[in-house]
Amino acid sequence: MNTEVIIVGAGPVGLLVAAELRLAGVDVVVLERLAEPNPHPKALGLHARTLEQLAMRGLAEPFLSGGVKVPAWHFGFLEQRLDLTRMDTPFPFMLAFPQHRTEALLAGRALELGARIVRGAAVTGVIQSGDRVRVDTDGQSWEAGWVVGADGAGSTVRKAAGIGFPGTDADTFAYLGDVHADAPPAPGYGMQNERGALIVAHLPGGLLRFTGFDPLRQDPANRELTMEELGETVERISGVEFGLRDPEWLTRFGNATRVAADFRRGRVLLAGDSAHMHFPAGGVGLNLGLQDAMNLGWKLAAVVQGRAADTLLDTYSAERRPWAADVAEHTLAQTALITATNPTGQALRALLSGLVRTLPDLSLVLARRLSALDVHYPAPGAHPLVGTRVADALLLEGKPLVSGRTLIRPDGYVWWATEGEDNPPDLGVTFRD
Repeated sequence: MNTEVIIVGAGPVGLLVAAELRLAGVDVVVLERLAEPNPHPKALGLHARTLEQLAMRGLAEPFLSGGVKVPAWHFGFLEQRLDLTRMDTPFPFMLAFPQHRTEALLAGRALELGARIVRGAAVTGVIQSGDRVRVDTDGQSWEAGWVVGADGAGSTVRKAAGIGFPGTDADTFAYLGDVHADAPPAPGYGMQNERGALIVAHLPGGLLRFTGFDPLRQDPANRELTMEELGETVERISGVEFGLRDPEWLTRFGNATRVAADFRRGRVLLAGDSAHMHFPAGGVGLNLGLQDAMNLGWKLAAVVQGRAADTLLDTYSAERRPWAADVAEHTLAQTALITATNPTGQALRALLSGLVRTLPDLSLVLARRLSALDVHYPAPGAHPLVGTRVADALLLEGKPLVSGRTLIRPDGYVWWATEGEDNPPDLGVTFRD
């Protein structure tokens, strides 16, 4: 079967890429190995830059109306949380919103725009030949001009394309339990001490997520979590018996941290967890992937439709890979803080928490880093605004960002500014005066 673009993986990232391509009229098929959507809310938060980009597509309201705005968020489980309300964004908060609901909304968007989603189609091979790529599933082959791998950290697409995945293996393991409780803690409950780390998130339907680090359970071979183990861990760390019961999801996960050597190999591109993996500290992983999708979608559409040379796709890896590496770095740093249970580590945590409390600008710097508001794509020798995020307030005031005319990319960054030039014909975007 033939199409213009095949996306492997119907998680939020793959679905947003599909929606972006369909917005431009590109024929797209999404292949997903699971017969049904994953019922577990893996990620729980959407940060400011992600919400800004969803708002650019008119998609923010369903998320805002169904989520909970969290005005302060943690960095490495420090006692002093980061104040998000000072950020220069229409969304100065972290929005608590379960991933499976994000996936459902984005699936609806992609289907409404005309994407085809094929479930129960496990990809077994990807072969590039000339200007076509063949994707094999059990009993069927598909062909397209381009393939996007959004199929997770174990990506079949990445491996088939021969793209390396350098980084570090897991040496730290966390626990996670989505359960009910007879005596649930108040929203925002969490701690880190010499016994370990714990944070509790309230989920829809009275469900609670208990997650954190237990230094007594760090056996790499033990990836299963029982209800008895979760209860014992939570009570030992917190000193409180919450009456945990009726689990819906119990798991352990590690801090393996990797970034793909490139996000493009010929006619194969990577996005989301297939391009990067890290410890989920700060809740930034899903956001990183959705921002990949926003960067990639309009570029791939322009190339497929002949409005841009395929070299435009090289800018996708050049722009996004450094920020994946940045996230990998600060999640490793947060992991070190979360697992710092000895006296030396406790002293470091107390010092840093005090600095965040007494230096508001430090809190703001860390908050902007988590929220991706400082993501930029500089161009050597260009105007300082080139490659920076467009400030919402400037556009609302109707003022030009530079003298002359300013090109605003579809993902909300200033791409090009000059005097007296016509619109570039190959980018699929327009000037704002």
